[in-house]
Amino acid sequence: MHGLLLVDKPAGMTSHDVVRRVRYIFKTRKVGHGGTLDPLATGVLPVAIGDGTKILQFLLAENKSYRATFKLGITTDTLDADGEVLLKRTVPQFTQIELEGICAEFKGEIEQLPPMFSALKKDGVPLYKLARQGKTVDREMRQVTISRLDLIDFNPESATIEVDCSKGTYIRTLVSDIGERLNCGAHLTALRRLKSGEFSIDECLTLEKLQHLEKPLSALHSLDEALRNYPAVQLNSAAAKSLEFGIPPEMSQVVTNKDLSDGEVIRLQIENKLAAIARYVPLRSKEKRGDFELIKVFVSH
Repeated sequence: MHGLLLVDKPAGMTSHDVVRRVRYIFKTRKVGHGGTLDPLATGVLPVAIGDGTKILQFLLAENKSYRATFKLGITTDTLDADGEVLLKRTVPQFTQIELEGICAEFKGEIEQLPPMFSALKKDGVPLYKLARQGKTVDREMRQVTISRLDLIDFNPESATIEVDCSKGTYIRTLVSDIGERLNCGAHLTALRRLKSGEFSIDECLTLEKLQHLEKPLSALHSLDEALRNYPAVQLNSAAAKSLEFGIPPEMSQVVTNKDLSDGEVIRLQIENKLAAIARYVPLRSKEKRGDFELIKVFVSH
């Protein structure tokens, strides 16, 4: 039992709560998720089962899309509606066009300060544990990319935006920064993940629907499908045999319908089934080590 589930996470549950529910439904312990969502958030949560947990590192690295609603004029310690109110300020009057202009300032590569209420660690201790003790520690700014930021709805006290962003982006921080730019503060009141990599909310199942499926295994995506965003390369019989011994293929032993770029991560397939994840590194052939660097091998799949 190996594969990937696409769960529409409900509000009020942690990502680990979802993992526990999936373990119960599928009667297996080997379950992990591909990208933490706060309890307040809903939407796309990839959940891996069995050897699917070995591909989580690739899912975590992919871009995300969100719809976020925030309230202006109130700042909280968690930067969202689950936190304690720290400050209330008057919301200045501004037009939708003015707010769109401010949102546009956050497009592109920006720096964010990770919130104290986050899973990042300081000296091995999660920041949220320190925050619950009333402590604040220095955090390093991190660079993220906002490729799209559209204003979807707007009224004098709240707004809704849609965001396409790189991994590691904190939407709570983005909302808070927009609020500070407006000189009134803001906090997140609703968040829905619309996409995670290639997977969209339309492909997801709720936990309730999953639990009532006659055959829950039918909801599993294969490992190959889970990595559909990566180019596929077919191995010939000789390369397939060598792969069983951990030997990467040469370019002459594969078939692909696209030109590969140096350093590109790809799927190695045997008869259209995932056999390994590898990186194309043609210079290795000069060292007689093949043209691909193996990252993960799944010959049994």
